[in-house]
Amino acid sequence: MVLLMMLVLAVMLSACGNNDKETSSGDKEQTTEQGDSTAAAGDDTAADDEDAAVGLTGEIEIDGSSTVYPLTEAAAEEFGKMNKDVRVTVGVSGTGGGFKRFCAGELAISDASRPIKDEEAQACKDKGIEYTDLQVAYDGLSLVVSKDNDFIDHLTVEELNKIFVTGSTVKTWADVRAGWPAEEIKMYSPGADSGTYDYFNEAILEKKGIRNDTQISFSEDDNSLVQGVEGSKYAIGYFGFAYFEENADKLKVIPVDAGKGAIAPSVETIKDGTYAPLSRPLFIYLNKEELQRPEVSAFADYYINNIGDMASEVGYVPLPEEKYSEEAAKLQG
Repeated sequence: MVLLMMLVLAVMLSACGNNDKETSSGDKEQTTEQGDSTAAAGDDTAADDEDAAVGLTGEIEIDGSSTVYPLTEAAAEEFGKMNKDVRVTVGVSGTGGGFKRFCAGELAISDASRPIKDEEAQACKDKGIEYTDLQVAYDGLSLVVSKDNDFIDHLTVEELNKIFVTGSTVKTWADVRAGWPAEEIKMYSPGADSGTYDYFNEAILEKKGIRNDTQISFSEDDNSLVQGVEGSKYAIGYFGFAYFEENADKLKVIPVDAGKGAIAPSVETIKDGTYAPLSRPLFIYLNKEELQRPEVSAFADYYINNIGDMASEVGYVPLPEEKYSEEAAKLQG
């Protein structure tokens, strides 16, 4: 009996020993698996941290010309697809409005449809704002009338001056050219903060200024100008070539005769300069201090190296490739 009890006890002790070993072994294996899992997670975290270190973040604020807006908006959209943590906002306060904010230190970049004026450059200097300017495309300021207009085939620079110049006594189309209808002219123009306004004033009106009376409406919004001209057979307006192309189904562009025959704006006539005197370069101005920010520098590089292809897509005329190379080199200085 005693022998039997000793045998049973021996078996029980042996079984307990085996269970402890399996549990201990199982615990060890589970601990190793958790350790491996933790190490792998650590590697992923390290990789994520590395990506975050090289990824771009931040905000870039841009304002200015409504003419340059489609170019900058296209660049911002494409740049944003590759840099989702960079927020680029683009405003349309007009070239003059953009320079006011730019020279107050409020913007990284200012869109401009004309070069900066002396007084604007002085305002930047007074605030310690240093800048780099880049040409980005060509544009042709376009005179437009309604599709319903069936009497205008072209206008001379002198006739445009008669219509728009400050102090003008012209009221009807008959006052512009004999045989045209004695219907009151309704004019639509960009506002005084617009570079397009400034360019028209200089190229057509010899800086005498645009009339400001009940026959003319001003707006910084080119879409409002389009709607105004479209709505009246006897209206006339002007804005950038891209906005005409975008609304060619609603408007008719008017060829301009500067003394060498009537020329209509087109990619070819704008690029070769025969659409005179209304062909012009377009610009962006970049705050040099802001360019020290990686996201601003990356956006500027992307802009000047890709805007040529985008220009054609949104209705502008690209610069020659060698000109884009010259402009890009300014960012390395």
